Amino acid sequence: MSVKIKLRREGGKKKAFYQVVVIDSRKPAKGEYLEKIGYYQPLADPYVFHIDREASLKWMERGAQLSKTVKDLFKEAGVIKSKN
Repeated sequence: MSVKIKLRREGGKKKAFYQVVVIDSRKPAKGEYLEKIGYYQPLADPYVFHIDREASLKWMERGAQLSKTVKDLFKEAGVIKSKN
């Protein structure tokens, strides 16, 4: 099973917020997920990003791949180290 950590859009029109979920990559983004590990609110000033570090590291150790946006957010939050 190929597992990814990605954002799942919630909220109404022009009121978006996102859940950070662990999901089987073969399922649709709005489909059933394995675990919710955080959330991201880009419209808040400043934006809000909350993540369960232990759960995210556990899933990455098991081989979960990060989406590009989640990877960027994890680098900013210090969950993963930047290669620069």
